[in-house]
This record gives sequence, C-alpha cells and structure tokens, in this order.
Amino acid sequence: MATPTAPRKPQRSPEEIEDIILRKIFLVSLTDSEPSDPRIVYLELTAAEILSESKELRLSRDLMERILIDRLSASATAEPPFQYLIGCYRRAYDESKKISSMKDPNLRSQLDSVIKQAKKLCVSYCRIHLGNPELFPNNEVKSGTSPLLQLVFSEVSSSLDGFGGSSSGGTQSLPGFLDEFFRDSDFDTLDPILKGLYEDLRGTVIKVSALGNFQQPLRALLYLVNFPVGAKSLVNHLWWIPKGIYLNGRVIEMTSILGPFFHVSALLDDSIFKTQPDVGQQCFSEASTRRPADLLSSFTTIKTVMNSLYDGLSEVLLSLLKNTDTRENVLDYLAEVINLNSSRAQIQVDPISCASSGMFVNLSAVMLRLCDPFLDANLMKRDKIDPKYVFHNNRLDLSGLTALHASSDEVAEWLNKKKLGKTDGSTQHTDGENRLLQSQKATSSGSSASGSSNVKLASSSDKTKYPFICECFFMTARVLHLGLLKAFSDFKHLVQDIQRCEDTLSTLKAMQEQTPTPALERDISRLEKEIELYSQEKLCYEAQILRDITKINEYSMPPRLAQNDQLSLCP
Repeated sequence: MATPTAPRKPQRSPEEIEDIILRKIFLVSLTDSEPSDPRIVYLELTAAEILSESKELRLSRDLMERILIDRLSASATAEPPFQYLIGCYRRAYDESKKISSMKDPNLRSQLDSVIKQAKKLCVSYCRIHLGNPELFPNNEVKSGTSPLLQLVFSEVSSSLDGFGGSSSGGTQSLPGFLDEFFRDSDFDTLDPILKGLYEDLRGTVIKVSALGNFQQPLRALLYLVNFPVGAKSLVNHLWWIPKGIYLNGRVIEMTSILGPFFHVSALLDDSIFKTQPDVGQQCFSEASTRRPADLLSSFTTIKTVMNSLYDGLSEVLLSLLKNTDTRENVLDYLAEVINLNSSRAQIQVDPISCASSGMFVNLSAVMLRLCDPFLDANLMKRDKIDPKYVFHNNRLDLSGLTALHASSDEVAEWLNKKKLGKTDGSTQHTDGENRLLQSQKATSSGSSASGSSNVKLASSSDKTKYPFICECFFMTARVLHLGLLKAFSDFKHLVQDIQRCEDTLSTLKAMQEQTPTPALERDISRLEKEIELYSQEKLCYEAQILRDITKINEYSMPPRLAQNDQLSLCP
C-alpha cells in the first residue's frame, strides 16, 4: 500500500515575497488584522486609496515611497522618525543577507534591487528629516545634539576611547549607511547637517583633558572631513574662523571648531577654562610619596594619549591640506591662530586674551608632523623655503619680529645682491627691506607684537604666492616660538617658583620650631598646598614635553634648518 504524500505547500509568487519583505522592512500593514509586532502601523487611509485605484493591497517598489511617507506622517507611531528610518535600514540590511541564499538567481536579483531601493529611500528621508526636523511628527525629547552623531561615533568607536568611556550610547553601526548618506547627495542638502555635527563634536571636547574621551570625537571629525562634502562644509562653517570685535587668541581657541581639540592637554590651564579629569590630581597628587613605578606609568599614559591627539589632529589637517579646495582655508586658520596669539611671546601672558600653552604645545607637535616630509637630513626641499616670505607674505603678521640669524655684514650683503638684481633699475629698499635693516641690532622678537591679525601684512604690489613648504616652514617656526619654546620658559619659571616656596617653607618651619604661633602654622599649611599644586603642574609639563625625548629631538629640527637659510624666527 502506497504511503500518501503530504500536499505540497503552494509556492509564493515574486510579488508576494516582495510584499512580505517590504512589510517587514517598513513595519506597516494594509489590512486591519491583529499585528504580531506592536510597532506595526495599520495604514487605513493608504489602503483605501490603493483600493480606490483598483490595485491589490500589496506592497511593491512602486508604492514604497508613498508607504514610507504615510508611515512617517502617522501620528500614532511612538518611534521617532530618525530611529524608525534607521530601523528600516537595518531591517533592509538583514533581509538582504537572508535572500543571498535563494537558489533562483532571477528572483534573488529582483528582490535585491527592491531592498537596495528601500535602503536608498531610508537614507534619503533621513537627510530630509535631519534637514527639516519639523516635517514629520516627532514626540522625541530634543537632546540638543544631532541623532546622527551617535551613529558616527559607533562607526569610529574603539575599545581604547580614552578614560571617559564610550560615548556611542549603545548605538550599533550600520554597514554602508553613513557612506551612502554623505556621498550620494548634494552640498546644499548636507551642509546644514554637517555644520550641526561639527558644532556637536566641538561641544564634546571643550571641557575634556588629556585623560578624557577626546579620541572618539577626534576620529569622528577625521571621518567626516575625509568626505569631500564634509571638508567643504567644515571650512565654510561660521566657526571655522570666528569673527567679531572681541575676537582674540582665547576666543578662537574656545569657539572655533578645531580650537577645543587643540585645547585638550595635560598642561594646567586657567581655572576658568579648567578641563576634566584633572590630570595633576589624578596622576600626580602626593607625588613625593608615590612609588617611581606609579609615576612612570602616569608619564607613559600621558605620552601615549598626547601622541594619539597629535596624530589625529595631523591627519585632520593633512586631509584638508591635500584637498586643493580647502588648503587655503587651513593656512588662513593657522595664520589667524598665530596672529591672534602673537602676545604669547611676551614674558607675562594674559590667559583671558591668549590661547592656552596646551594648545600651542599641541600645535607645535602637529606643525612639526606636517613639516616632516621636507625636514630630511639632506635638506632636499631647502630651495622651496624663501626667506623673503617674512617680508612679502600676505598671511602671517611678522612685522613685530626683529631677530635675525645673520650678522650685520651678512644682511647688508644680502640686500645689496637683491638691489643689484632689480630689473627696473630702482635702488630703493622696500618696506620689508627697511625693516630688515632696522632689525640688525635687535636681539629679541615678538615683544612688541600687538596680537591683532588686522595689521596690514604686505602691500598689494608685494603679494607673492609661496609654495606650501615655505608657508608651513615659517608657520611652524613661529608656532614653536609661541608654543614649545614658551612652554620651556614657563617650565623654568615654575621650577624657580617651587624652589622659592621650598626655601620659604624651610625658613618658616625653622621659625615654628623656635617660636610656634598659629599664624606660622597657617602660612606653613598654605605653602605646602602651593608646593603640592606647583609640583603637580611641573610633573604635567614633564609628562607632555620633557619625557618624550623623541619629540624634543623633532622640535629642534626647524630652528637648525632655519639657521641654514639665514633667517630664523626662533630665538
């Protein structure tokens, strides 16, 4: 007796499979049945419209955008539009993996095309929503930051994201979403979205120290500027180079997009601009009682995170400099930072009007990395460095500098050669040459700098286009003068202050032993606290600058190279 065979399950048509997949992706239903997923929304009006058009109640690629708009416009949905669209993209991604095992190549290709269209539609409406957040009903409480920021963080997240922990908020990366979001659109659509992201990134690091989580925002910044539209949007941001009558060195550090990233440091800043975690307290409190191994561990940690910062900032600037559309903007920004902080060369620096030492030490390290390709031992690019840049450039204000690495005879000989080589027969010196003659007896630079970037840099007839190597060289030399060399000077004064406090403390303790008084006890206690804070600051300087011997060797390169070119901006 033959065994009865079970009836074969009817095979679904491609249209039915397409309908099932799209309903799963968009979480919608066109029939009033009890949904298995509470997130599924019944689009009653849409279903009625489809029936009135004598069509089947079935989702297809032709109805896809219409369904998505109605789903986003449904007031019953509790899921915010952006989260819903991200969920749709993720479900579409999952469905694309499922159909990869289908045996029918024609059906697989057809469904793959439908899913790709669904993903593209999700990305497109994410842009529309972020650019026009009031377009669709949104019950989500505004957080003040772009919802896209967490996706960018998840894209660049790492297990080594500083001591502050991860900031991705548990959001998982969506393969291909961000790449499609930023590549397949026009500048006008993405510009306001990117500008918001840059402002959010700036805000995440503005109060962060070297021990905080700056790595993730920095990688996010690098990720965005690697897109051509991202680079263009950044340099066209109002906060790329802030404007205003109150603009000074500190303002550009704290309000520009890149400024807070350069502000991240292990060095102590003014209490108004204090960052967290406190590096001195966390790494060097009661240092005199700590084991040498503990101090060495702190030094190594700070050295590691600071080099991570230097590398990241260098990559950001290098990415922008390689792009011919943004290179000039980068040089303008660097020049503005330098010009606005020229008063850092003075003995006493106003912390309210000048950028922090941390920023300029960081900038010194970054500029040296940019110079690295042409600071070779054989000076192969030496001919690209033109000493006349000091007098005729229209970017850096070097009018207050007077130090020359040349004797009076060498200066006179150089000027005479220039005078004889003039084609118009003129023997008159230019304004720059007159300044050069006046500077022969000068021994210091920068002390009379005004700190303003609005000083006329060169007459219109003197403006010359200099190669990047030349501009980078002189900017680096100037930054070293205002940054690293100034930090060395500050460190020296700090050591002297500690020595004076210790001498005074010894005297007070001797007096206390002979004639104890409450006043002496208070003075001793106050001095001990001061010495503790001074010691923490001193160790922070050592950790970021002095302990990194490799960096010190690098820092010494530009002045040596400058000596071979007659003109040095470094004392």
